[in-house]
Amino acid sequence: MIFRAPAKIILFGEHAVVYNQPAIAVPVTSLTAQATISSASTGDGLYIDAKDLNMLFPISLNADVMDNALALTAQKVLSNLNIKPPNVIIQVTSNIPMASGLGSGAAVSTAIARAIIHACKLEISLADLNALIYDIEKFYHGTPSGVDNTVIVYETPVYFIRNHPIQRLKLNTPIILLIGDTGKASLTKVAVGDVRTLYDRDPVRVQMIFEKIGDVVRNANTALQVGDIINLGRLMDENHNCLQQLTVSSPELDYLVHTARQAGALGAKLSGGGRGGNMIALVTPERAQNVKSALLEAGATNVYQTEIFP
Repeated sequence: MIFRAPAKIILFGEHAVVYNQPAIAVPVTSLTAQATISSASTGDGLYIDAKDLNMLFPISLNADVMDNALALTAQKVLSNLNIKPPNVIIQVTSNIPMASGLGSGAAVSTAIARAIIHACKLEISLADLNALIYDIEKFYHGTPSGVDNTVIVYETPVYFIRNHPIQRLKLNTPIILLIGDTGKASLTKVAVGDVRTLYDRDPVRVQMIFEKIGDVVRNANTALQVGDIINLGRLMDENHNCLQQLTVSSPELDYLVHTARQAGALGAKLSGGGRGGNMIALVTPERAQNVKSALLEAGATNVYQTEIFP
């Protein structure tokens, strides 16, 4: 049996969402992490088979697995749910680029958790699974907003405010997004920490940036609900400018954002932690191929297209 979890992108509100401002995020169903269960002999216990890494390793509750993200994820799932390792092999694969702001860690964790829970013949609510994956995210990212795990576990567009109930996002019209990969790793934990340092040094100025981002997100939520994609693109540009002020953009991201706009995108911005990773561009069907070609010519290592439906 195969268990999947999608990638995600943040449309609006990254970084400011850590400081209780809203954010909008959507799943990217064309990119997924998968965990496939196959049986093992009774008594063999749980094994994680990571063919992409050419690794097959056992999972125990007491082993030191701090240097193995997959093993640590499985161990945390078992310990948090207070269950013993089942006698199965879980093969993990993913076509989600790592360290690029697409939520690869949360997607892999979610797929593994779903597989282990099924193998143990347990059931878990989406709310409880979301809390479990968030606990794992805290280990990797320090003080994550909760956006990644929420949109990936629920597999739906969300309007998100930290420590508030999830709001499912209602779109009025489909939107087409291009995701341009800079090819540079985005270390979310480092970027989040640097923004914290910036805030501690000048809380008044940085709080004003956070609040401006919050206003952008609220206006974007309205634009999505009424189908105003022209204004949505303008708001993406405004959000990117705020993220530049928070020092989380990079020359590669800025260049791809500028390229997308020049090629006819309605708007563009970095997505995720920044300092590398991905940017996103809002495009019309007529302009999608032109913008995609321009991004590849400008140095994007990959460009993924996704459509978000009402």
